[in-house]
Amino acid sequence: MSAPNIAIVAEGLTKSFNGRKVVDNLSMRVERGRIHGFLGPNGSGKTTTIRMICGLLTPDSGHGSCLGYDIRTQQNAIKRKVGYMTQRFSLYADLSIRENLEFVARIYGLDAPAAAADAAISRCGLSGRAEQLAGELSGGWKQRLALAACILPAPELLLLDEPTAGVDPKARRDFWDEIHRLAGEGLTVLVSTHYMDEAERCHEIAYIADGRLLAQGTTAEIIARSGLSTYVVTGEGLGALAARLRATEGVDMVAPFGMALHVAGRDAERLAEIARGCAGGAQSWVRDEPSLEDVFIDLMTHVEKGRR
Repeated sequence: MSAPNIAIVAEGLTKSFNGRKVVDNLSMRVERGRIHGFLGPNGSGKTTTIRMICGLLTPDSGHGSCLGYDIRTQQNAIKRKVGYMTQRFSLYADLSIRENLEFVARIYGLDAPAAAADAAISRCGLSGRAEQLAGELSGGWKQRLALAACILPAPELLLLDEPTAGVDPKARRDFWDEIHRLAGEGLTVLVSTHYMDEAERCHEIAYIADGRLLAQGTTAEIIARSGLSTYVVTGEGLGALAARLRATEGVDMVAPFGMALHVAGRDAERLAEIARGCAGGAQSWVRDEPSLEDVFIDLMTHVEKGRR
């Protein structure tokens, strides 16, 4: 049994499909009332992990708990207390917003389905579109409807799997404002995302690649533990410089950011030496703090090198 302030405990979770290990000995904890970001490239094992946590998949090995319930033996109890928003819109396109939400309320056996639907419509800013067919909604409005359906039965945990893929920046911002309001009311949220700006809005983040957890903690903790020193390089000939730096000992990460390059390495003295060696050339080197994106690009660079 997990501690009262812990919503999710995963210890050594492993899952394979057709002989391929999708999740590999993954361990993590998520505190109640917090937004926990789950990051990683496509195929990294994020969705499989989420499905094991909420009782939709049984791990091959390892154990854990969700809201105090065992993820192996108490899956039905977990499902009653968890709202799960999948990557694909899964409500009925030929029903209106109101009809979809009343249907969901009846599935959960709520005493007053119409009133519950009205409350969710109001909460998620859908009042002006309540009678519109779900299939006619844009991506951002479908996202709001899906969130309304998830929070309808008042879950204790919200699992969001790439919820903002394909929606415009304003819809993403509005969505995150609502997620923070829900967390402020005590709801625990685990959200998978590809967007660094969304990751930075989480209380804690975890990064997964090839089914393995590579980093976990607050943004500040992950950046500090990376040990990276970073320079921002501007000027002419950045493409040729990037190619040369990628083959230079002491440079762990080179990535273009707009009209600049971010160059990072774990050996601060060696990187400073490289910067001094380039002084007076066509580029300007300025020391900067590493960003979360710098850290994740560096992690993925090492993962890809390990595959070769």
